[in-house]
Amino acid sequence: MNDPNRPPVTGYPAAAPPNHNGYGGYAQPPPPGTAYPYAAPPPSSTTYYNNNPYYQQPNPHAVQRATFLRRIIAIAIAAMVITGAFIFIVWLILRPRLPEFRVDSLSVSNLNLSNSLISANWDLRFTVRNPNKKLTLYYDDVAAAVFYDSASLSDTTVPPFFQDKRAETAQKASFATSGSYVENRAFDGMNKERARSSAIGFDVRMVARVRFKAGAWRARRRFIRVYCKDLSVGVGPNKSSGNLLGGPRQCRVGL
Repeated sequence: MNDPNRPPVTGYPAAAPPNHNGYGGYAQPPPPGTAYPYAAPPPSSTTYYNNNPYYQQPNPHAVQRATFLRRIIAIAIAAMVITGAFIFIVWLILRPRLPEFRVDSLSVSNLNLSNSLISANWDLRFTVRNPNKKLTLYYDDVAAAVFYDSASLSDTTVPPFFQDKRAETAQKASFATSGSYVENRAFDGMNKERARSSAIGFDVRMVARVRFKAGAWRARRRFIRVYCKDLSVGVGPNKSSGNLLGGPRQCRVGL
Protein backbone atom coordinates (compact mmCIF):
# COMPACT_ATOMS: atom_id res chain seq x y z
CA MET A 1 0.00 0.00 0.00
CA ASN A 2 1.13 3.46 -0.66
CA ASP A 3 1.85 5.77 2.20
CA PRO A 4 -0.09 8.97 1.68
CA ASN A 5 2.50 10.92 3.70
CA ARG A 6 5.46 9.78 1.52
CA PRO A 7 6.53 12.27 -1.17
CA PRO A 8 6.31 11.05 -4.73
CA VAL A 9 9.43 9.64 -6.45
CA THR A 10 10.47 11.77 -9.38
CA GLY A 11 13.94 10.22 -10.30
CA TYR A 12 15.90 13.35 -9.36
CA PRO A 13 17.79 14.02 -6.13
CA ALA A 14 16.14 16.11 -3.64
CA ALA A 15 16.89 19.74 -3.88
CA ALA A 16 19.27 21.19 -1.35
CA PRO A 17 17.79 23.40 1.25
CA PRO A 18 18.00 27.00 0.40
CA ASN A 19 20.91 28.97 1.76
CA HIS A 20 20.14 32.53 2.61
CA ASN A 21 23.74 33.76 2.30
CA GLY A 22 23.75 33.36 -1.52
CA TYR A 23 26.47 30.61 -1.80
CA GLY A 24 24.29 27.54 -2.31
CA GLY A 25 23.48 24.77 -0.01
CA TYR A 26 26.82 22.88 -0.07
CA ALA A 27 29.54 25.52 -0.25
CA GLN A 28 30.45 27.88 2.48
CA PRO A 29 32.58 30.96 1.89
CA PRO A 30 36.06 30.79 3.39
CA PRO A 31 36.58 32.87 6.45
CA PRO A 32 38.39 36.14 5.90
CA GLY A 33 42.26 36.02 6.06
CA THR A 34 42.46 32.40 4.93
CA ALA A 35 45.97 31.57 3.40
CA TYR A 36 46.42 28.99 0.63
CA PRO A 37 49.49 26.73 0.40
CA TYR A 38 51.71 26.87 -2.79
CA ALA A 39 54.36 24.61 -4.30
CA ALA A 40 57.93 25.37 -3.34
CA PRO A 41 60.18 26.52 -6.31
CA PRO A 42 62.70 23.97 -7.68
CA PRO A 43 66.26 24.32 -6.42
CA SER A 44 68.54 26.51 -8.58
CA SER A 45 71.16 24.85 -10.82
CA THR A 46 73.97 26.36 -8.76
CA THR A 47 72.57 24.86 -5.56
CA TYR A 48 72.06 21.51 -7.29
CA TYR A 49 75.61 21.28 -8.68
CA ASN A 50 77.16 22.52 -5.44
CA ASN A 51 75.32 19.81 -3.46
CA ASN A 52 76.10 17.08 -6.03
CA PRO A 53 79.14 15.08 -4.85
CA TYR A 54 79.84 13.86 -8.43
CA TYR A 55 80.01 17.33 -9.96
CA GLN A 56 83.43 18.99 -10.34
CA GLN A 57 83.91 22.69 -10.86
CA PRO A 58 85.68 23.56 -14.19
CA ASN A 59 89.35 24.52 -13.95
CA PRO A 60 89.59 28.28 -14.63
CA HIS A 61 93.08 27.88 -16.10
CA ALA A 62 91.82 25.26 -18.56
CA VAL A 63 88.97 27.56 -19.56
CA GLN A 64 91.42 30.40 -20.16
CA ARG A 65 93.68 28.17 -22.26
CA ALA A 66 90.75 26.99 -24.37
CA THR A 67 89.60 30.58 -24.92
CA PHE A 68 93.13 31.66 -25.84
CA LEU A 69 93.47 28.75 -28.27
CA ARG A 70 90.17 29.60 -29.96
CA ARG A 71 91.28 33.21 -30.38
CA ILE A 72 94.62 32.15 -31.88
CA ILE A 73 92.86 29.85 -34.36
CA ALA A 74 90.41 32.62 -35.31
CA ILE A 75 93.28 35.10 -35.84
CA ALA A 76 95.22 32.58 -37.97
CA ILE A 77 92.18 31.88 -40.15
CA ALA A 78 91.51 35.59 -40.57
CA ALA A 79 95.17 36.22 -41.49
CA MET A 80 95.10 33.44 -44.12
CA VAL A 81 91.90 34.80 -45.61
CA ILE A 82 93.28 38.35 -45.77
CA THR A 83 96.59 37.17 -47.26
CA GLY A 84 94.82 35.05 -49.86
CA ALA A 85 92.54 37.94 -50.80
CA PHE A 86 95.55 40.27 -51.12
CA ILE A 87 97.46 37.83 -53.34
CA PHE A 88 94.38 37.30 -55.49
CA ILE A 89 93.88 41.06 -55.91
CA VAL A 90 97.57 41.53 -56.83
CA TRP A 91 97.29 38.70 -59.35
CA LEU A 92 94.18 40.28 -60.88
CA ILE A 93 95.99 43.60 -61.23
CA LEU A 94 99.36 42.32 -62.52
CA ARG A 95 98.31 39.10 -64.29
CA PRO A 96 101.84 37.58 -64.27
CA ARG A 97 102.71 35.36 -67.23
CA LEU A 98 105.65 33.06 -67.84
CA PRO A 99 108.28 34.18 -70.35
CA GLU A 100 108.38 32.66 -73.82
CA PHE A 101 111.44 30.90 -75.29
CA ARG A 102 112.16 30.29 -78.96
CA VAL A 103 115.12 28.48 -80.54
CA ASP A 104 116.33 30.51 -83.52
CA SER A 105 119.25 28.33 -84.57
CA LEU A 106 121.25 25.30 -83.49
CA SER A 107 124.44 24.18 -85.18
CA VAL A 108 126.79 21.30 -84.51
CA SER A 109 130.45 20.99 -85.52
CA ASN A 110 133.30 18.51 -85.07
CA LEU A 111 130.81 15.71 -84.48
CA ASN A 112 132.44 12.32 -83.98
CA LEU A 113 130.66 9.17 -82.82
CA SER A 114 132.82 6.08 -82.22
CA ASN A 115 133.06 3.33 -79.62
CA SER A 116 130.18 4.73 -77.51
CA LEU A 117 132.05 8.04 -77.25
CA ILE A 118 130.94 11.42 -78.59
CA SER A 119 132.85 14.58 -79.38
CA ALA A 120 131.02 17.68 -80.66
CA ASN A 121 130.44 21.42 -80.35
CA TRP A 122 126.96 22.99 -80.35
CA ASP A 123 126.06 26.64 -80.78
CA LEU A 124 122.56 27.61 -79.69
CA ARG A 125 120.84 30.94 -80.33
CA PHE A 126 117.48 31.58 -78.71
CA THR A 127 115.12 34.46 -78.01
CA VAL A 128 113.33 35.15 -74.73
CA ARG A 129 110.17 37.27 -74.73
CA ASN A 130 108.55 38.92 -71.72
CA PRO A 131 104.78 38.97 -72.40
CA ASN A 132 103.89 40.94 -69.25
CA LYS A 133 102.59 44.49 -69.50
CA LYS A 134 103.36 45.48 -65.89
CA LEU A 135 106.22 43.21 -64.84
CA THR A 136 109.94 43.27 -65.47
CA LEU A 137 111.94 40.05 -65.27
CA TYR A 138 115.37 39.31 -63.83
CA TYR A 139 117.05 36.07 -64.91
CA ASP A 140 119.56 35.36 -62.15
CA ASP A 141 120.71 31.87 -63.15
CA VAL A 142 120.15 30.06 -66.43
CA ALA A 143 121.48 26.54 -66.92
CA ALA A 144 121.19 24.77 -70.29
CA ALA A 145 121.96 21.26 -71.52
CA VAL A 146 121.88 19.30 -74.79
CA PHE A 147 120.18 15.89 -74.72
CA TYR A 148 119.59 13.04 -77.06
CA ASP A 149 116.47 11.27 -75.87
CA SER A 150 117.09 11.12 -72.10
CA ALA A 151 120.92 11.07 -72.26
CA SER A 152 122.70 14.32 -71.37
CA LEU A 153 125.48 15.15 -73.85
CA SER A 154 126.77 18.52 -72.63
CA ASP A 155 125.72 21.42 -70.39
CA THR A 156 126.60 25.09 -69.83
CA THR A 157 125.34 28.28 -68.17
CA VAL A 158 124.01 31.55 -69.60
CA PRO A 159 125.00 34.92 -68.06
CA PRO A 160 122.24 36.68 -66.05
CA PHE A 161 120.14 39.25 -67.91
CA PHE A 162 117.23 41.65 -67.42
CA GLN A 163 114.05 42.10 -69.44
CA ASP A 164 111.77 45.12 -69.54
CA LYS A 165 108.03 44.92 -70.12
CA ARG A 166 107.05 43.40 -73.47
CA ALA A 167 110.73 43.09 -74.41
CA GLU A 168 112.56 40.43 -76.42
CA THR A 169 116.13 39.42 -75.64
CA ALA A 170 118.41 37.36 -77.90
CA GLN A 171 120.79 35.01 -76.10
CA LYS A 172 123.28 32.35 -77.09
CA ALA A 173 124.85 29.33 -75.45
CA SER A 174 127.78 27.17 -76.46
CA PHE A 175 128.23 23.50 -75.55
CA ALA A 176 131.26 21.27 -76.01
CA THR A 177 132.14 17.68 -75.23
CA SER A 178 135.22 15.65 -76.07
CA GLY A 179 135.30 11.87 -75.85
CA SER A 180 132.35 11.61 -73.44
CA TYR A 181 130.74 8.24 -72.87
CA VAL A 182 127.17 7.81 -74.11
CA GLU A 183 124.97 4.91 -73.07
CA ASN A 184 124.52 2.31 -75.78
CA ARG A 185 120.83 3.01 -76.42
CA ALA A 186 121.48 6.72 -77.13
CA PHE A 187 124.66 6.02 -79.09
CA ASP A 188 122.94 3.48 -81.36
CA GLY A 189 119.93 5.78 -81.75
CA MET A 190 122.03 8.69 -83.03
CA ASN A 191 123.89 6.49 -85.52
CA LYS A 192 120.68 4.93 -86.86
CA GLU A 193 118.91 8.27 -87.17
CA ARG A 194 121.95 9.81 -88.85
CA ALA A 195 122.16 6.97 -91.38
CA ARG A 196 118.41 6.95 -92.07
CA SER A 197 117.61 10.67 -92.42
CA SER A 198 121.03 12.41 -92.50
CA ALA A 199 119.98 14.32 -89.38
CA ILE A 200 120.02 13.92 -85.61
CA GLY A 201 117.23 15.26 -83.38
CA PHE A 202 118.64 16.88 -80.24
CA ASP A 203 116.76 18.29 -77.26
CA VAL A 204 117.69 21.43 -75.34
CA ARG A 205 116.56 21.89 -71.76
CA MET A 206 116.99 24.97 -69.61
CA VAL A 207 116.31 25.84 -65.99
CA ALA A 208 116.16 29.53 -65.06
CA ARG A 209 115.67 31.30 -61.74
CA VAL A 210 113.51 34.34 -62.47
CA ARG A 211 112.34 37.31 -60.39
CA PHE A 212 109.12 39.16 -61.22
CA LYS A 213 109.08 42.86 -60.29
CA ALA A 214 106.49 45.65 -60.63
CA GLY A 215 107.62 48.94 -59.13
CA ALA A 216 108.29 48.39 -55.44
CA TRP A 217 106.49 45.04 -55.46
CA ARG A 218 108.69 41.98 -55.88
CA ALA A 219 107.62 38.39 -56.07
CA ARG A 220 109.79 35.61 -54.72
CA ARG A 221 112.15 33.92 -57.16
CA ARG A 222 110.69 31.13 -59.22
CA PHE A 223 112.35 28.36 -61.17
CA ILE A 224 111.03 27.91 -64.67
CA ARG A 225 111.81 24.95 -66.89
CA VAL A 226 112.18 25.18 -70.65
CA TYR A 227 111.87 22.19 -73.00
CA CYS A 228 112.94 22.52 -76.66
CA LYS A 229 112.36 19.11 -78.23
CA ASP A 230 113.15 17.50 -81.57
CA LEU A 231 115.65 20.08 -82.82
CA SER A 232 116.67 18.23 -85.95
CA VAL A 233 120.19 19.13 -87.11
CA GLY A 234 121.16 18.10 -90.65
CA VAL A 235 124.38 16.13 -90.31
CA GLY A 236 124.88 13.12 -92.61
CA PRO A 237 127.01 10.02 -92.08
CA ASN A 238 129.97 11.60 -93.89
CA LYS A 239 129.58 15.04 -92.35
CA SER A 240 130.72 16.40 -89.01
CA SER A 241 128.71 19.65 -89.00
CA GLY A 242 125.17 20.78 -89.69
CA ASN A 243 122.44 23.33 -88.89
CA LEU A 244 118.90 23.34 -87.56
CA LEU A 245 116.31 22.12 -90.07
CA GLY A 246 112.83 23.55 -90.36
CA GLY A 247 113.42 27.03 -89.00
CA PRO A 248 112.88 28.43 -85.46
CA ARG A 249 111.10 26.32 -82.90
CA GLN A 250 108.92 27.43 -79.99
CA CYS A 251 109.79 25.85 -76.65
CA ARG A 252 107.51 24.68 -73.87
CA VAL A 253 107.82 26.61 -70.59
CA GLY A 254 106.56 25.52 -67.19
CA LEU A 255 107.20 25.85 -63.48
